Amino acid sequence: MSRRLKSFIALMILGLVALAAIILIPAKKTIPQQQVDENYQADLATGKYLAVIGNCLSCHTSDPSKPFAGGRAIDTDMGTIYSTNITPDEEHGIGKYSLDEFRAALYDGLRNDGKHLYPAMPYENYRKLSEEDIRAMYAYFQEEVEAINAPNLEPEMKFPFNQRWGIRLWKWINLEKPGFTPPTSDNQLLVRGAYLVQAVGHCGACHSPRNTTMGQKGIDERSQSFLTGAEMGGFTVPALHGKHSAIAKWSVEDLGLFLSTGRNKHATATGSMAVTIEDALQFQSEDDTLAMSIYLKHLNQDHPSTTALEVKGNEKTATELELSKADPKLDLGKRLYLDNCVGCHFVDGKGAPEIFPKLDGNSIVIADNPTSLINILLHGAELPSTELRPARLRMPDFAWRLDDEEVAELATFIRKGWNNKASAVSASQVEKIRAMRVEK
Repeated sequence: MSRRLKSFIALMILGLVALAAIILIPAKKTIPQQQVDENYQADLATGKYLAVIGNCLSCHTSDPSKPFAGGRAIDTDMGTIYSTNITPDEEHGIGKYSLDEFRAALYDGLRNDGKHLYPAMPYENYRKLSEEDIRAMYAYFQEEVEAINAPNLEPEMKFPFNQRWGIRLWKWINLEKPGFTPPTSDNQLLVRGAYLVQAVGHCGACHSPRNTTMGQKGIDERSQSFLTGAEMGGFTVPALHGKHSAIAKWSVEDLGLFLSTGRNKHATATGSMAVTIEDALQFQSEDDTLAMSIYLKHLNQDHPSTTALEVKGNEKTATELELSKADPKLDLGKRLYLDNCVGCHFVDGKGAPEIFPKLDGNSIVIADNPTSLINILLHGAELPSTELRPARLRMPDFAWRLDDEEVAELATFIRKGWNNKASAVSASQVEKIRAMRVEK
């Protein structure tokens, strides 16, 4: 037997041993990150509050009559995952979970049988949760949530992503040390806001870009990539931090209004953000909403945005003057705007605050990737209904009315009109986004 063959066989054996170890040796559970007084009594009201604002209720509920019973589909490029039953049902839920096993689910992405949870569960972010909050949530789920005997649906993942043992390797690469590191500040609202954004609200799960293994590039402000925007489900997720931040010029009041209602004078919430506001963020206390707003403003104090245009003065733009004439010889994009958009967004592209979003300088409109704008033009958008703003306003869809070339012309006009200077949109880009909805 040659030396090369012997080396190959040895490497194969080592590889098989390593694979067996990954699959068979149980993963270690993370211990509590803070000491809790031995007489500590978990507060059920706090647990319920965290389960709502942390989006547990929204993600783990597909049938409103069966809260926390799971079954909600989460579509990814790798397949479909279904949220699990987290009621205290002992057969299908978490009724048999100990506190240590509950903590391991949040910190380590581990079920009580040792199997790995897909990172659609944002345990990258939940690793920052405090021990008191974990205990409060555990007590709430075990003592107050109704047990529902609803079987869990099996994920429909493509190979090799259907091999859960591979998630262990993913965790070795992507999971950072557990525990929350507060920003250096005497402002307790800012510190609380950092905790809510980084841990409970897990904002980075959507707003931070992903690395080549689909882990978050930044889970707190120590990373320059934290909350700098991403792509998800055919939508451009806006940056909340860095030079492309969509909220850099917003005031604390603007941020608070958006978080609690999904609308302000600058923008309106669409897609998954609208769902998050309606199902979770609107139920935050005023103090917590203020804390999040202060922290997000803090993140942007040293990063003047190059994305959110600041439109100054009342001087009419060339676009406004041209649209006002309504000349039938206008090019196709402008004519389509007059036919379909001007009634709400007006010839000046400024819309109506908290009702119809402005298009001039809108971060979604002028994003480098136009997927969000195309998606909205094709499929419409709906504002969340909240206690402060109960009206459920909806923008109609135009997929049935406009073909790919027309949508591209309209989107291009919007991205270049008024003070906007974004790139053109092609019919092939529209075709791709339209097909995504058909495939689903």
